[in-house]
Amino acid sequence: MPNQDMAPQSDFIREIIEDDFKTNKHKGRVATRFPPEPNGYLHIGHAKSVCLNFGIAAQYRGTCNLRMDDTDPAGESLEYVESIINDVHWLGFDWENRLFYASDYFEQLYQFAIQLIKDGKAYVDSLSADEIRRLRGTLTEPGKESPYRNRSVDENLDLFARMRAGEFADGTHVLRAKIDMSSPNVTMRDPVIYRIKRAPHYRTSNNWVIYPMYDFAHCLSDAIEKITHSICTLEFENNRPLYDWFVNELIADGRPNQIEFARLNLSYTMLSKRRLIELVEKGYVSGWDDPRMPTVAGMRRRGYTPEAIRDFCARIGVAKSDNLVDIGLLESCVRDDLNEHAPRVLGVLHPLKVIIDNYPDGQTEELECANHPQKPEMGTRRVPFSKVLYIEQEDFDENPPKKYKRLAPGKEVRLRSSYVIKHKNTVKNEKSGEITELHCTYDPETRNGPPPDSRKVEGVIHWVSAEHAMPVEVRLYDRLFQVADPAASDQDFATLLNPNSLEILYNCYVEPGLKKAIPGDRYQFERLGYFCIDTKDSSNGRPVFNRIVQLRDSWGKMSGKR
Repeated sequence: MPNQDMAPQSDFIREIIEDDFKTNKHKGRVATRFPPEPNGYLHIGHAKSVCLNFGIAAQYRGTCNLRMDDTDPAGESLEYVESIINDVHWLGFDWENRLFYASDYFEQLYQFAIQLIKDGKAYVDSLSADEIRRLRGTLTEPGKESPYRNRSVDENLDLFARMRAGEFADGTHVLRAKIDMSSPNVTMRDPVIYRIKRAPHYRTSNNWVIYPMYDFAHCLSDAIEKITHSICTLEFENNRPLYDWFVNELIADGRPNQIEFARLNLSYTMLSKRRLIELVEKGYVSGWDDPRMPTVAGMRRRGYTPEAIRDFCARIGVAKSDNLVDIGLLESCVRDDLNEHAPRVLGVLHPLKVIIDNYPDGQTEELECANHPQKPEMGTRRVPFSKVLYIEQEDFDENPPKKYKRLAPGKEVRLRSSYVIKHKNTVKNEKSGEITELHCTYDPETRNGPPPDSRKVEGVIHWVSAEHAMPVEVRLYDRLFQVADPAASDQDFATLLNPNSLEILYNCYVEPGLKKAIPGDRYQFERLGYFCIDTKDSSNGRPVFNRIVQLRDSWGKMSGKR
């Protein structure tokens, strides 16, 4: 696992583990798990948990299981299971032969429930869901006992067996733990642990019509797998007494311990699974793997690297209280990784034709360009140069401001890894006034070197040969929301979406060497940003490039933060 090669981290969770070593609490064992419910795709918040659980296991030479907590058939599917498996693998982690499913334990969990009934610690309740909710009380008022709370053990066993056999309709009965209806913790007021639900399960089909609730199944699945440290997010803190109650009542030894940490809240993003489902189902995005989505699948398709995501998760660390993490940090991690490893290429997004009047007609020469300016070991490539070129529209200004270092009337500029050119005249559309082409001259003595007369040429711009360039589609992705904390807003979240989160450019050009590139390849388009060939919509001879991240944090600059 990748974390084995990283410097050991320290945080309050690891301090707890170190203390457990000192007391021999778990006989020196460390066993963690990552237990997603397969009812959606993993997102960056899940990635933090993946890195934490697998990282701790690696650091302490323990184990980490991957377990699907699939106890609710509604919304769970094999598609989500497969996506989770692929995402965890892509992030760089391996659970070896320890892939488990809570559904594997349905019979064991049923027998645990039988044991609670026999011990007088569980009963079948025939109240409706609304009645149970009404009698549970409030934070300031104790709950009231169900009139069915004192059913006999035999009656409860009979009713529970008939629930399993499918004799009753959905909602007619539930099984509740018998704990304390006056507990100050509402969670402990006789929680429901089994309900009737006639819905086919993606693994067990129609074999079961009753299903265990998450709070019952999760802790006992941990115990069955002999997990030592059950690491979860803060929203489960109030559920820890219930976790411990089930474990203490049913598990003799080797009891797991729940530890809570702050979930990831990322700016300009929503990580609520309910909201992500809504984004997909209402068509605000193209799917779970839309490159604007904070899902692992979306980030992978956009071009993020697993190394960058692991680096991000390491940098934010583990906290005890919630806070909002700036998405700029994630983008910075991606930018840092790509800056090290992405080869440089030439691409033009908004082409403007340049004709070099004094360059020989019909001549083509190949220029040697470095694949990485700081890494000679990455080698070089040959790029064709000819009389007609494309440059970026924004690299020419008829009325340039002071300190403008690009092409302007009568001014010189260097073409990257090539020649110095000088502007001569501009051609415009007679009707619209739009600039259609520039005419320039080149200095043949400046091929990838300074002018022989020592005149100073400061600006450097990129280009492609018009004759040889490959046309491509480019998708410029940006942040999905236009406010920093959309989850905290009272507005309809749809009104907070960034209308400029996707811009599609159809008439872009890249150097011809990219004809050999394959989907998933990442590059730096010099001066423009980092781009990845889309793995879904690219076709032979017509690649689609996704912008992964800009070279600089434009959002931070606009907000005055950077």
